[in-house]
Amino acid sequence: MKITSVVPLLVNVSPKTNWFFLRVETDQGLEGFGEATLSRGWESVQLACLDRLRPHLLGKRIEEVLPILQVYPHSPGGLSANSVVSAVEQALVDVRAREAGVPVHALFGQPLRDSIRVYANLNRMTNDRSPAGFSLSARAKVAEGFTAVKIAPFDGVFWPDLDTADGKKRLALGIDRVLAVRDAIGPENDLLIDCHWRFDESTACALLRDLQQARLFWAECMVSERPVYHAALARVRAFAAERGVKLAGAEKQAGWLGIEAFVQGGLLDVVMPDIKYAGGYGEMLRISRNAAQAGIEISPHNPSGPVCTFASLHFCALIPNFLILEHQTEGSRYQDIIIGQHPRPVNGCFAVPKGPGIGVELRMDEIEKYPFRIPVAEAWADSRLG
Repeated sequence: MKITSVVPLLVNVSPKTNWFFLRVETDQGLEGFGEATLSRGWESVQLACLDRLRPHLLGKRIEEVLPILQVYPHSPGGLSANSVVSAVEQALVDVRAREAGVPVHALFGQPLRDSIRVYANLNRMTNDRSPAGFSLSARAKVAEGFTAVKIAPFDGVFWPDLDTADGKKRLALGIDRVLAVRDAIGPENDLLIDCHWRFDESTACALLRDLQQARLFWAECMVSERPVYHAALARVRAFAAERGVKLAGAEKQAGWLGIEAFVQGGLLDVVMPDIKYAGGYGEMLRISRNAAQAGIEISPHNPSGPVCTFASLHFCALIPNFLILEHQTEGSRYQDIIIGQHPRPVNGCFAVPKGPGIGVELRMDEIEKYPFRIPVAEAWADSRLG
């Protein structure tokens, strides 16, 4: 079976987000889907990376192509290039599973579970950024059947500014949002916070003290993950552990080479590889195996569209050190652009797809209704963070 085309499919979801899918077509009429979604309007760079990769794909057999689809943290194309490679790998695995008439996970072994615990990421759906607005979003998702929610409550916070009046005000508002959501979801549901690398060691530890009453399930991306901060990150992990809070991160790392230092250095309790730029199924499984040996849990990063969600469900079914999967709750495009029904949360879990391939088909007519748009400037993250 040879690859005949690789087609990018871009879908605008909101003023903040576009989804970037790939459809791989073959000379036997089979097709497969992958996802390469990034934030902040990098689609033009991704398209250029796809143009560079396409000559190495067309006319080639899948078995020839899969070995060359490798991601590297030092890639000159960065996450843009790695996301395209990862999406192609996903799509080719989808094709192989459809050809075999089995779900993707069956290509790699027996699933360890048939349902996957998920948490609802409330950040992009919450336009009212008041504590009451976050509470309203949280209640809605718990009512839908989610048993865990995540918020990114610290808009505009950055540790060098925390000694200013404005910095203190922003931090206090973030803490109020967290406490309001804890009250909204009750003690029986889990609360996760995403800090987007906004703190240094001392301010991260101070925040963990201030939020003890919130009973956090985890704190994500608390401090910068650049190597110079790794020792501080390890100390924050130890401080968090004393308070019963898991430390999660490494979401932007490409492949095992990107995540290795976080696992081997004991920097995190939970690593968050993302199938859409960490290398696809094969590299995600490699990350999981190595993390399991070090006693580190896996929670895939997944603020993504339906293709990545379905792909992540297959991956999560296979690994022994799975913890919980992210589900993005932004907009209503999920059901618009897929054929069939997206999984619904039952007791906080999505069912593992059972049909051939990835288990999802995209509606081309619906995708064409929502063309790519450059995200609004306000949605772009502070470039100092990371």
